[in-house]
Amino acid sequence: MSTTDNIIVGSHVWCEDPEVSWVDGQVTKINGNKVEIQASHGKTINTILSKIYPKDMEAPSGGVDDMTKLSYLHEPGVLQNLASRYEMNEIYTYTGNILIAINPFQRLTHIYGSHMMEQYKGAPFGELSPHVFAIADHAYRAMVNEGKSNAILVSGESGAGKTETTKMLMRYLAYLGGRVATEGRTVEQQVLESNPVLEAFGNAKTVRNNNSSRFGKFVEIQFNKHGKISGAAIRTYLLERSRVCQISDPERNYHVFYLICAAPQEEVEKWKLGHPRTFHYLNQSKCLELVGVNDGQEYLETRRAMDIVGILTPDQDAIFRVVAAILHIGNVEFKKGAEVDSSIPKDDNAKFHLKTAAELLMCDEKGLEDALCKRVMVTPEEVIKRCLDPLAATINRDGLAKTLYSRLFDWLVEKINVSIGQDPTSKCLIGVLDIYGFESFKTNSFEQFCINFTNEKLQQHFNQHVFKMEQDEYTKEAINWSYIEFVDNQDVLDLIEKKPGGIIALLDEACMFPKSTHLTFSQKLYQTFKTQKRFVKPKLSQSDFSIGHYAGEVLYQSDLFLDKNKDYVVPEHQELMGSSKCSFVSELFPPIQESSKSAKFSSIATRFKLQLQSLMETLNSTEPHYIRCVKPNNKLKPSIFENANVMQQLRCGGVLEAIRISMAGYPTRKTFYEFLNRFSLLAPEALEGKFDEKVACTKILEKKGLKGYQIGKTKLFLRAGQMAELDGHRAQILNSAAKTIQHQIRTHIARRRFISLRKASIDIQSVLRGRLSYKLFQKMRREAAAIKIQKSSRRRITKNKYTKQRVSVLVIQTGLRAMVARNEFRFKRQDKASTIIEAQWRCHKARLYYKNLQESSIITQTRWRGRVGRRELKKLKMAARETGALKEAKDKLEKSVEDLTWRLQLEKRLRTDLEEAKTQEIEKLQNALQLMQTKHEEECAVLIQEKKEATVKVVEEAPPVIQETQVIVEDTEKILDLNKEIEKTKEQLESVTKKSEEFEKKYIEEQELSNTRLSKLNEAEIKANTLQESLQKIEEKVTNLESENQVLRQQSMTLAPTTAKLFTGRSKSLLHRSNDGGNALSIDARSDTDVNTHASTPKELSEAEDKPQRSLNEKQQENQELLIKCISQHLGFSGERPIAACIIYKCLLQWRSFEVERTSVFDRIIQTIGQAIETQDNNDVLAYWLSNASTLLLLLQRTLKASGAAGMTPQRRRTASATLFGRMTQSFRGTPTGVNLSFVNGGLSGGLDIRQVEAKYPALLFKQQLTAYVEKIYGMIRDNLKKEISPLLGLCIQAPRTSRASLMKAPTRSLASVAATQILIAHWQGIVRSLGNFLNTLKANNVPPFLVRKVFTQIFSFINVQLFNSLLLRRECCSFSNGEYVKAGLAELEQWSHGATQEYAGSAWDELKHIRQAIGFLVIHQKPKKTLDEISHDLCPVLSIQQLYRISTMYWDDKYGTYSLASEVISSMRILMTEDTNNAASNSFLLDDDSSIPFSVDDISKSMEQIDITDVEPPTLIRENSSFVFLLPLHES
Repeated sequence: MSTTDNIIVGSHVWCEDPEVSWVDGQVTKINGNKVEIQASHGKTINTILSKIYPKDMEAPSGGVDDMTKLSYLHEPGVLQNLASRYEMNEIYTYTGNILIAINPFQRLTHIYGSHMMEQYKGAPFGELSPHVFAIADHAYRAMVNEGKSNAILVSGESGAGKTETTKMLMRYLAYLGGRVATEGRTVEQQVLESNPVLEAFGNAKTVRNNNSSRFGKFVEIQFNKHGKISGAAIRTYLLERSRVCQISDPERNYHVFYLICAAPQEEVEKWKLGHPRTFHYLNQSKCLELVGVNDGQEYLETRRAMDIVGILTPDQDAIFRVVAAILHIGNVEFKKGAEVDSSIPKDDNAKFHLKTAAELLMCDEKGLEDALCKRVMVTPEEVIKRCLDPLAATINRDGLAKTLYSRLFDWLVEKINVSIGQDPTSKCLIGVLDIYGFESFKTNSFEQFCINFTNEKLQQHFNQHVFKMEQDEYTKEAINWSYIEFVDNQDVLDLIEKKPGGIIALLDEACMFPKSTHLTFSQKLYQTFKTQKRFVKPKLSQSDFSIGHYAGEVLYQSDLFLDKNKDYVVPEHQELMGSSKCSFVSELFPPIQESSKSAKFSSIATRFKLQLQSLMETLNSTEPHYIRCVKPNNKLKPSIFENANVMQQLRCGGVLEAIRISMAGYPTRKTFYEFLNRFSLLAPEALEGKFDEKVACTKILEKKGLKGYQIGKTKLFLRAGQMAELDGHRAQILNSAAKTIQHQIRTHIARRRFISLRKASIDIQSVLRGRLSYKLFQKMRREAAAIKIQKSSRRRITKNKYTKQRVSVLVIQTGLRAMVARNEFRFKRQDKASTIIEAQWRCHKARLYYKNLQESSIITQTRWRGRVGRRELKKLKMAARETGALKEAKDKLEKSVEDLTWRLQLEKRLRTDLEEAKTQEIEKLQNALQLMQTKHEEECAVLIQEKKEATVKVVEEAPPVIQETQVIVEDTEKILDLNKEIEKTKEQLESVTKKSEEFEKKYIEEQELSNTRLSKLNEAEIKANTLQESLQKIEEKVTNLESENQVLRQQSMTLAPTTAKLFTGRSKSLLHRSNDGGNALSIDARSDTDVNTHASTPKELSEAEDKPQRSLNEKQQENQELLIKCISQHLGFSGERPIAACIIYKCLLQWRSFEVERTSVFDRIIQTIGQAIETQDNNDVLAYWLSNASTLLLLLQRTLKASGAAGMTPQRRRTASATLFGRMTQSFRGTPTGVNLSFVNGGLSGGLDIRQVEAKYPALLFKQQLTAYVEKIYGMIRDNLKKEISPLLGLCIQAPRTSRASLMKAPTRSLASVAATQILIAHWQGIVRSLGNFLNTLKANNVPPFLVRKVFTQIFSFINVQLFNSLLLRRECCSFSNGEYVKAGLAELEQWSHGATQEYAGSAWDELKHIRQAIGFLVIHQKPKKTLDEISHDLCPVLSIQQLYRISTMYWDDKYGTYSLASEVISSMRILMTEDTNNAASNSFLLDDDSSIPFSVDDISKSMEQIDITDVEPPTLIRENSSFVFLLPLHES
């Protein structure tokens, strides 16, 4: 049954229209084979049934992204689908694997950015919206996975966007297979930059396009085994050489001619160029400039592209010199010469251009003139040189220009290929073919013949590919199919290329005969192909001929066929150019191998056929992918869709041919779900039984008696016309149901009308009765009102009379009272005035007395101050005479400094003797401990007495003005008193210095003397500072020795007696209990001072010092090893506090590791953390270390502060306190900052009070490393959760399709609803379970709530980005039912976020604002009634106009059949988008995922509470170790 058999009155159909190709309408009358249609534009159309097609009324308003999904695959359906999508700026549409790209004639930057490349990278073909990136990605994945080369064929007519599409393809392939540049330029960069070069030399403005490619290009991009670009090559085909010499208005010549005329002035002068209108090859057209194109800027861009491609500057200069020479050659005109049929340059202007051309080509001027005006003929007897007439010379000139340009273009292509480089080891490539489309103009010459021949070849390849795809689809679905016949175009190809009787063969044969003309060639064609159906001879022409191509019949004019087919080089031209002094020009014309001087014939058509044959062999060896570019209008303006123009291009591009091939098989393909959704009403019983979808579809088709259909694995395949037949049955059922509904509605309306009439009659009666009663009531009311009016009138008259009398009385009383008040007021005012006058007079007298008294006081004070000042001046003069006293004071100062130096030397000797005494006392300690103790006390008393006497002597001898350096000897109270006295002398010295400076200012004559004294004073200060430094060094050494003695004493009490050997050779120390504390151990060292004992040698002292230091180093190393071993285990938590972090912090604080300049403990801790989290996918382990690292970082943040030198590189020189031994002694000598320690009964008790510690460089570096690990662990945990939920998100964006047949299997409707709901939210529940498990893991490991909130905020943002981007890229997701599905899933997430509480979820729910508002738009009702303001401000305030437009145009209601927003709102959105095109940020409608770290150390510190770690129990491993006793809680220590 044909499609038209199912058309009835009322059917919606498509019919032909001469203006818009196809117009939709409704059938109003059918009379046999004739039909009357009421078109949508209001006209009535009469046609026949065979010329109309059914219209799918259920097709989405925005079209479908793949036209194989159309219910009716015919021309009007395809055209309407493309027009609908183009109106929404959806310029890409699939037809199976073929991409149709419609030129938007505007920049749509939001669909070509890097974010779009990332979306299409690796996405399955057809999952996202159609795009050129999808074709490129499909080809790349096929090449990588299957190891087979692929080709992408881009075709279309001039102006359809082929070149831009090719650029996008190469950009995406470079994005996928790009690699790091090795020598500054990558292969992909050079391939992309070769486009501007080839466009400049091979593109020109035509009638249909401002940048039309006048050559074919096939780019081979080679890949290595890793899928990276390793090489490339460019092949070109059939450059339009005739354009160099001949152009028609309003076209232009090749771009490069105009670029060189707009070059910088110095280059223009060098090449003697001018405005394009001055050159014959350019002024044949009035179009010399392009709107919006700056030729000067384009020239510079072309030079830059040449640099990137690898063309050297000398070669660039030579290239443009040749181009300039071609322009000058075109201006050489000829006239008749003196001889017969000779020619010479026409005038001086022609001679100038001839000379300039010779100079630019670096050849002989006379030789160039002869080559243009004469021709050499070689005969067996002699060589004859004959002259050419002006017309032949002009043709000869143009031939030279075309040859030069053609050779130049070929050299450029070859140079680009050499520069890019090919990979000989590459086995796979992706070829991008940018070829001219089918052309049919008013005048079609040899170029159109070759172009259409190419398209015939490609169309045959395309037909075979489409046929193969059809067969693959049938095989994939495992259906029974037989060979599908389709009309092939092999007969056209035979007509053109077959030997020996093809058009090309006859053309070559005609070109070989000198006497052949286009007329003889045409007659030969007429005789040879008079029986060929594809060849047509026009009736009114003797030289034209027509060929019936696949895209239509084309009329060719054969006038210039012979001239354009000849491709030989004139020997004179070859010899002249080959002898050029310019190496570049001579390379363009290599020597000819033949010795003959005559021109050798070469055919362009034959050469082109061989090139095309090679191209087809390459394409046949690759897997093809097709992109058909379409130009929507000839005005080259956006938003204009010309149906007739597009239909012609679809026909020329072979799209309609592909549809015709599909129509020969099974053009309609529906999934079982879609088929049941649409046609289940044809057989309701098929859904009531427990059948699967496949069986249910079969029952429906069998019930309707359809034959020839096929049931595949997932789809149902219908023959042409069967879809219309099923729609006809469906329409009948729907019509019957509509009639039933109308019957019920009319009954309901009639009954409602009767009831309303009855009610109206009752209401009228009630109103009439009420009216009569109302009139009676009005009469009675008027009578009562008259009585009331009379009574009120009488009362009013009486009241008025009384009121007048009362007013009169009041007026009289008021007048009398006012007169009395005025008299009283007049008396009071006079009394007040007299009082004021008296007060002013007394004030005046007092002021005069005060001024006189003030002047007297000032005079008295002035005189007294003058007297006092003169006295002070006299005193100052007297003091000036006494400045000599300063000299004496400074002399005394020098003497005191010398005395101080002597005292320091004496103290040094005393200390040396002290050390000797210590050594002797230690040697005698084991034999007579008690005896040595008594002797030691006596010596200490003597030493103290001597120091007291020395101190008193120094104080008595010190003058009043002296600077004393602080000297620290022993820790005694007397020394402290001495220090105080010295500080007082310093203060006195500073006061004297200030007075001397004041004298210098007041008395200039004493300035020189005072400067001399000050210099001497400065020298004394320098000497004092030097002495002070020496004393400090001695003090440090004594302090270290004292600390060592303290450590040894402590060990002697706590260790075994055998360890007492460590004290041999050391200074003597005594331990005694303090009477103050009773149980606190106080350590004090007393040294013997025996001046007569001898000091130990330095070697003995060094050996004795190294032994305990090595022992303590080893002990410290063991402690560190034990700490690292302990924290490597899972220590757990103590009251939500991580034990590992607490003990690490306590140990580092106790060991003073933060205050040293070099230590390895920090590196070992960091290494332990790194090993624990390395390649960890276990979130439990990561959460444990995140909790420990963040807690430790918090403690460090609140403890450490940078010292003055913390930011500098640590010094290599280390003081005694910086060594390991020095740190240990300091830990006993004084408690570290922040820890109060004391020895109690041989144990250590500590109470932790966190304070600031001045950290050194290693500690600050450790803090930075710990911060990095917190961020790293945070990122790993977050990314693990993203990986876990990503597969579920892909399933959550689109509702699972549950057919009505499967739902009907449930016993009742309620059970079916419950089952469907459970199926729909299963994936969402999986995400909720993942989030819940993740939260429990974080809670179990006591991760700070601040970090938990940040994690879930970023996870919800990730969900928002993934769902929202998928929604915008997949049209099937923008449906009403899918919106309800996602909304139900979001409700699950909202419920989870509320259950997680604000402490852990935070503002995570707010991160889903984009997808929430988008889904809210999908599920709202009555969208056409919504205004743009309501949508953009109330419903979706977060979404941009681009996003709203995208969702609005992609929306389709699969549940109720409603429509999207009103067309006016869509148009307003499109206008706003156009106005905002220049804003790059707003052009992107996709969201970006933020994977940064959303917090800093300060944020962690501010968000976390104080941590009390004093009662944290240490682990068993170190609990019993005496070295870690400080870790025990206070109550245990």
